[in-house]
Amino acid sequence: MSMAGTVAVVLKGYPRLSETFIAQELHALERRGLALRLYSLRHPTDPAVHPVHGEIRAPVDYLPEYLKDEPWRVLRGWRRARRMPGYGQARRVFLADLARDRTPNRWRRFGQACTLAAELPEDVVRIYAHFLHTPASVARYAALIVGLPWCASAHAKDIWTTPEWDKRDKLRDADWVTTCSAAGRDHLAALAPAPDRVALNYHGLDFARFPPPSTPRPARDGGAPDRTVTLLSVGRAVEKKGYDDLLEALARLPEGLHWRFVHVGGGELGAALQARGERLGLGTRIDWRGAQAQRQVLEQYRAADLFVLASRIARDGDRDGLPNVLMEAQSQGLACLSTRVSAIPELIEHEATGVLVAPGEPQALAAALERLIREPETRARLGAAGAHRLRERFTMDAGIDALAARFGLAPAAEAAQ
Repeated sequence: MSMAGTVAVVLKGYPRLSETFIAQELHALERRGLALRLYSLRHPTDPAVHPVHGEIRAPVDYLPEYLKDEPWRVLRGWRRARRMPGYGQARRVFLADLARDRTPNRWRRFGQACTLAAELPEDVVRIYAHFLHTPASVARYAALIVGLPWCASAHAKDIWTTPEWDKRDKLRDADWVTTCSAAGRDHLAALAPAPDRVALNYHGLDFARFPPPSTPRPARDGGAPDRTVTLLSVGRAVEKKGYDDLLEALARLPEGLHWRFVHVGGGELGAALQARGERLGLGTRIDWRGAQAQRQVLEQYRAADLFVLASRIARDGDRDGLPNVLMEAQSQGLACLSTRVSAIPELIEHEATGVLVAPGEPQALAAALERLIREPETRARLGAAGAHRLRERFTMDAGIDALAARFGLAPAAEAAQ
């Protein structure tokens, strides 16, 4: 069964290497029969794309990233939007928001919303935003203008850095909101007019793209150069990922321990972190590889001995949700060392399927690193247990089933008949 009509999906940027979970979801929904049209607030900046991006059939439209960049398009959109029945209500909502958020960004979102409303094809029956901050603002204003229902998926930064008044208003107006962690669900449900307005929906992992490795890992213990342990982290070089804590922890490891650290990911702090690594005397032991496509990242998981993610809460409140990279690492039987932040403990059971330490404590992180470097049998046990639990409880299909039902699609079994 297919939903009658098209869903317009508002995204902050598309395609993005760091948002594999969004591409995975869109592709799966298309395969279930949902017609999509993508609207991105920003043009892509990553040097590559994942294979899944090439498999998504939905057309992509780029809204004016800055209103000054396409003034005539924005003006045409506004002139058409102001003739629509819902424009007056949308304008009142926007002005109320502007009174509490007097920023150019708020004006930009309304201009983008007018452009979106004016350019939506007639077969669009719903607007769906990924992220509860700026994409949801555009979706909300546009939905009011054209008189369509709207909904959203909330993830991490958008949950924890969006003002409470803004979240309350969006949760009141949206048909429904899903989020990918119990921590995020509980926070948003407490702000919603009814708790059932917010649903927990783990992204899960598409195991077809992450098949288990065919060969076991060597039992390296860091005791000699030929037993050097490879530590891997995949993530953007931003404050909430805690890479400065990780560098401090690496600098505390005993001199005679043989290890190397590989980082995969872009991010605004990349140069600063590399410079810090040099100051700590770690330059020759760290390989900064930048952003990579999924196939290359999979190779890194398989070559590594231990995955490390030192997530923490940033000064502005930003934090991880449930990092997909931890699931990807576990899918390869790779033992994971991370922190007790947000939804990470929902995935990793301490000492059962991985190891967790307190965030922002390099000494504790260093102690856990040293132990896991020296104990290949512990890494093997944790890696196997993590992979088993992941495949039992975090499959992509379960999350897609729940989301597809919200869009009016038949269950996968019925759709296949």
